Amino acid sequence: MTVLENAYALARERRARVVFPEMDDARVAAAVDQLTREGLVEAVPLAPVSAAHVDVLVAARGMKEGIAKRMLSKPLYRAAAMVAAGEADAMVAGADVPTRRVIEAASIGIGLDAGVSTASSFFLMLFPDGRELVFADCAVNVAPDAAQLSDIARASARSAEALLGVARVAMLSFSTGTSGDGDSVALVRAAAEASGFAGPVQADAALNPAIAEKKGIAPVEANVLIFPTLDAGNIGYKLCQELGGAQALGPFLQGFAKPVCDLSRGASVEDIVAATVLTVAQI
Repeated sequence: MTVLENAYALARERRARVVFPEMDDARVAAAVDQLTREGLVEAVPLAPVSAAHVDVLVAARGMKEGIAKRMLSKPLYRAAAMVAAGEADAMVAGADVPTRRVIEAASIGIGLDAGVSTASSFFLMLFPDGRELVFADCAVNVAPDAAQLSDIARASARSAEALLGVARVAMLSFSTGTSGDGDSVALVRAAAEASGFAGPVQADAALNPAIAEKKGIAPVEANVLIFPTLDAGNIGYKLCQELGGAQALGPFLQGFAKPVCDLSRGASVEDIVAATVLTVAQI
């Protein structure tokens, strides 16, 4: 069973409650109609501001009541508060707003997961030969430090376990082991040591056991690739799309206490349906 087939099966089984704060977008409305008809989710309407929503922001964020009410007048923040208050299991947004606004709303309304201090993103990469990999971070953190990079790796491992069943993580660099040196290699080495994942390792050694052996490291056979910078991650996933024929699903946000999906502003109805199903599979 492919990751998408498994995600659809899980969605039908779980019938998670999902709030969509952008129902005035025709694409979102059409996707919600399809998701509901196919029994994939229970779409939760955006609720009026309630005392429970205000309490979430006041208690968890230390916000004054008046400020909380003003923030909750915005659909994104209200949807996030609904998730935090237990009125929905996940939030799917971003069709009409940039990623930073979805992250801001989720950070304030839902908050980060225990032990995580860095919100990040991943793409689910589906290759023509059947391989399924998680690439991170390709959309959010421009130049993470070692602590942030280890946060990204841990969050990506949890995402891969939820979607792929297993996480074999490689912290990518231009150097494998001690073959090279420099500030970027030292940063990746520190992140690998902090997270316990393999690294620094070059992409070929991370993916190919024979090359790993030649370069003197234990085989990783990675299905989770952690890029050292946003430049590397964004370039990497787009090259796989254009030259390798890979399908890139995402970006999905990770590191939050509850699932949050950041849609592309160019997302089609089919994209929104698939992204929602994959989000629900991570619950």
